[in-house]
Amino acid sequence: MKTSIFNQIGKALRGLLPLGLLAILPAFTACSDDDNASSAQMAVNKVFLEDVNATDSVYDREVTFARLGQLIRIEGSGFTGLKKIYINGYDTYFNNALLTDNNIWVTLNAKTPVDKAEESVRNTITLVKDNGQLTYNFIVRAASPSVSSVDNTLPQPGEKVTVYGSNLQETSKITLPGGVEVTSGIENDADGEWYSFTMPTGVTASGSITSEGANGTAVSPAYFNNNDCFVINFDGKGEQGSWSATFSADDLVDDPLNSGRGKVCMIVPQSLLDAGGLLAGANAKGFWTAGNGNANDDWNRMTAYIPGTTSVDSVALQFDVYVPEDWNESGQLEITLQNNLSNYGYGSACTKYSADYLNQAYAWVPWLDRETGEATPYNTGGTWKTITLPLSSFGNYTDKETAWTFQNVIDDRNAGSYRNFGILFVNPDLTYDDTHVYTAKDFNQKIYVDNFRIVPCSSITVSDY
Repeated sequence: MKTSIFNQIGKALRGLLPLGLLAILPAFTACSDDDNASSAQMAVNKVFLEDVNATDSVYDREVTFARLGQLIRIEGSGFTGLKKIYINGYDTYFNNALLTDNNIWVTLNAKTPVDKAEESVRNTITLVKDNGQLTYNFIVRAASPSVSSVDNTLPQPGEKVTVYGSNLQETSKITLPGGVEVTSGIENDADGEWYSFTMPTGVTASGSITSEGANGTAVSPAYFNNNDCFVINFDGKGEQGSWSATFSADDLVDDPLNSGRGKVCMIVPQSLLDAGGLLAGANAKGFWTAGNGNANDDWNRMTAYIPGTTSVDSVALQFDVYVPEDWNESGQLEITLQNNLSNYGYGSACTKYSADYLNQAYAWVPWLDRETGEATPYNTGGTWKTITLPLSSFGNYTDKETAWTFQNVIDDRNAGSYRNFGILFVNPDLTYDDTHVYTAKDFNQKIYVDNFRIVPCSSITVSDY
């Protein structure tokens, strides 16, 4: 027996891999009876995950499943002479330098089919030698499922809820806050980009949606059914302010879909529509909260639910919107956390960082793609939808050089001359760049909004172990 090139590779690997993995790497040697070993029958005893990112320092752990992109170690015997590895039927590359008679190291290729694998080979590892093959049952999953958004997050019983994300295939069980389970009537996207269900009765708690599917468990941010931090819902939570420069409670309307939302705000009120709508270049008066001296407008009350130290990108303003007809190329919803606007609309100074002013505004323009500048007609498909705007998209908090917190937002509101939260429809020209310039037109459509609330929006990662 003599030291082989395998031993040299093993030494090289010892210089690259974490210490936790070194213990599982044997000294690679070549024996004179390799031909006999090549003809030995194969057996698989266990599969281990080589988890270099393990937070508990268990780099080599026995597993019953693994995900695409992960490195596994197959433990058994008779592997000398291995020619092919098929995982879920996919011809998977393996490095002969990472092969002994008792161990195989192989990475699950990202192209390996999972939910689209043929049933006969799904969740299998097949090892092939000249004298035969061995198939071992082993669960193969795509990357961990994740949730990017939920629509809508404050549904009435009987309304449809759609959860968006990735790798959500074959969702079969949903657990809502308070432990309410949904196992029937779940619709699934074949590509795992969403699933939907009907909101049941009896859900009173708030928190996350937990789903179980082919690729494991996914958890939404804890903003589902969240009633803790209302700004205003036009039905008694939050107080509406009224003065000469505002619309009043008389301009509110009943929920046009009769979904149970009560009074809602038609952001371009009927009185304005009756007068011809909002002219190009004009701004509507807007709807505001009561402001100074009103307990609801001191958002320190919200820190009982969302710690003031929470980063602004983990706290969001949510609201419901119903747009019955296509809205495109003119009109914007200006949202401001305090009443200090001096300019209006997309790209205006009040929506950007300033070292000198307490800018806390955002222009919501759903027909505008903020990545490309392209315009696409927007409507909500005959239903109420949830919009989620992280506070990091508002005014000063767009500055990425500062570690802004929710408490900064609260303190800035309270430091302002007028702490009224406001929403108003504005209709200026919009210039994205030299190519994408949208000239305002007279606006006379109905747009409904409701249920403005502050919610936590941190994404949640579920550990497999």
